[in-house]
Amino acid sequence: MRILSGILVIYIILAVLFGHSIYMARGRYHFHKRSGLSDPPPPPPPPLTTTNPPTVPSDPYPNPNPDPDPTPAPGDSDSGCVFDVTSFGAVGDGSCDDTEAFRAAWKAACDVESGVVLAPEGGVFKITSTIFSGPCKPGLVFQLDGVLMPPDGPEEWPVKDSKNQWLVFYRLDSIKFSGKGTVEGNGQQWWDLPCKPHRGPDGSTSTGPCESPTMIRFFMSNNIEVKGLRIQNSPQFHMKFDGCQGVLINDIQISSPKLSPNTDGIHLGNTRSVGIYNSVVSNGDDCISIGTGCSDVDIQGVTCGPSHGISIGSLGVHNSQACVSNITVRNTIIRDSDNGLRVKTWQGGTGSVSNLLFENIQMENVLNCIIVDQYYCQSKDCRNETSAVRVFDVEYRNIKGTYDVRSPPIHFACSDTVACTNITMSEVELFPEEGELVDDPFCWNAYGTQETLTIPPIDCLLDGSPVVEEAYDSNYDC
Repeated sequence: MRILSGILVIYIILAVLFGHSIYMARGRYHFHKRSGLSDPPPPPPPPLTTTNPPTVPSDPYPNPNPDPDPTPAPGDSDSGCVFDVTSFGAVGDGSCDDTEAFRAAWKAACDVESGVVLAPEGGVFKITSTIFSGPCKPGLVFQLDGVLMPPDGPEEWPVKDSKNQWLVFYRLDSIKFSGKGTVEGNGQQWWDLPCKPHRGPDGSTSTGPCESPTMIRFFMSNNIEVKGLRIQNSPQFHMKFDGCQGVLINDIQISSPKLSPNTDGIHLGNTRSVGIYNSVVSNGDDCISIGTGCSDVDIQGVTCGPSHGISIGSLGVHNSQACVSNITVRNTIIRDSDNGLRVKTWQGGTGSVSNLLFENIQMENVLNCIIVDQYYCQSKDCRNETSAVRVFDVEYRNIKGTYDVRSPPIHFACSDTVACTNITMSEVELFPEEGELVDDPFCWNAYGTQETLTIPPIDCLLDGSPVVEEAYDSNYDC
């Protein structure tokens, strides 16, 4: 019996040892079974965290399956502090004056964190010239899902109100203007004033004051986001940013007729760290205009036209100093426009325009596709001046498409005394929309390099640098 018990114990021990060996062998086999395949990719790194925001707002990645109504409902805000203008007495019938209701809703939202001023869908709200001022608690949202419009034309405009601006956002930090609604400017009667270009008797322009309101103005504000809106038919500029920092404009539509005067789409002045993305602008003046004091501007995914193109300037008027730097325009379409990529300066100015990159631009039937004009003048009375805003470090890369043959597609008219320098041309291929190839680009006192053959050939671009470049004084420093 003892012998049988011993044998049974030995059998159990052997079984356990044998079973463990099989388990270990299976474990080793499982670990090595992918040895003939490539290793799986490493996990993505954790998102970076930083106490400082990026210098320029990041271009949001396109969503392959976009939500047809991407703007979050105001009721979903963290605070739940939604101030519907109809709760403050707004009628929204397109006739009643809803100004006081908007002002009251703004005041209430301004006093709480993440407050939302809501102009709901289905309403047509008319308000007079209004300044929505701060400072306010952070996270303020002005959400427009209906239609917002000013009085219809100068005759209806209140006498006490400024005729230079309509909606003004002033002294704000962290403000979002968004929604799926429309800002309607009712601009037709303003465009028809006889003081507007070629609107007077027999196609002339009458003298005298010609005030017309900018539709939306952000003034002395920071960390601004404008998203999702349709903005149309402004009496003058559609949207201006003056003295601002940290601006993100994304997924908006701006439109007015091709012949509507002075209806710039987006104008920047003394504003830094700007991102303009995924938007469409068609109007009667510059699609995007960049004035003095602007830097670190990133433009991507924009379609312009009809328009006057993307302009830097005009700069240096009345012998003033102008400073513009670090402007990037990429992946953009310009069509049926009087200009494409333009730098325009007055004679007699000082300062500089530098570090410009224009890349991956598609031109479609554009007059003056690439132009630097340092003799900009709006009358016949401009005098020749010896000083000028200096233009240097400008790159044109992968600029392709068609041009209107009424003017050469490339035009560098630089100052007699202050040359344009370090211009780079690479993969610039421009063909006539119709008719024969214009093969005589214009250059005057312009220095640069061609990294690839340019179409049409630009033999007039000078090599190297001007001898006098070392003598440039502090007038051109910014």
